[in-house]
Amino acid sequence: MRSQRELFEYQIGLEADELKQYPEAEAEELALIYIARGMPPEQARSFAHQLVKDPKQALDVLAREELGLNPDDLGSPIGAAVFSFSAFTVGALVPLVPFFAGSALPQAAYWGTGLAAAGLFGTGAAMSLFTGRNPWLGGLRMLGIGALAGATVFLIGHLIGVEVA
Repeated sequence: MRSQRELFEYQIGLEADELKQYPEAEAEELALIYIARGMPPEQARSFAHQLVKDPKQALDVLAREELGLNPDDLGSPIGAAVFSFSAFTVGALVPLVPFFAGSALPQAAYWGTGLAAAGLFGTGAAMSLFTGRNPWLGGLRMLGIGALAGATVFLIGHLIGVEVA
C-alpha cells in the first residue's frame, strides 16, 4: 500500500512540476481532454485556462482527468489486499525452489534464504523505478522488512520449541 501511495504521489508531483513550468501546455492538455469528451473547442480552452489560474485546483483536476487519480484517495485497501495476496503467494514460492529440487541439494535452506534475499532486494529496487527513489535504498528497505519478518518467525519458532534439522 505504501509503495502504491508513493507511486501516485510521485506522479502527482511530476504533474505539479509540469503545471508550474508549462501552465499553457497543461491548459492545452486539459482542453484536449474536454474536447474529446464533447465540449466545444473554444469553451474547453477557455475553461482550461481558467482552471490553470488556480494551481491547487488545476493540479487536482489534472490528477483526476489526466492521470485518473483521486488525490484525496490514493490507495484502495481492497486492491492492495488482492495485490499483496498475489505477490505474497508468488514470492513465497521463490525460497522453496531449492527444496523442490529434491534431496540432491543438502543446503536448501541457505539457498532458499539467498533467493529470498535477492528477490526482496530486487523487488524494492524495481519499485524505485516507479517512485523515483534511490534503487539501493528501496532494495535495502525491502530486504530489511523481509529480514525482520524472517527473524520474527524464527524467534517465534524458537520460543515454542520448533527446531530445523
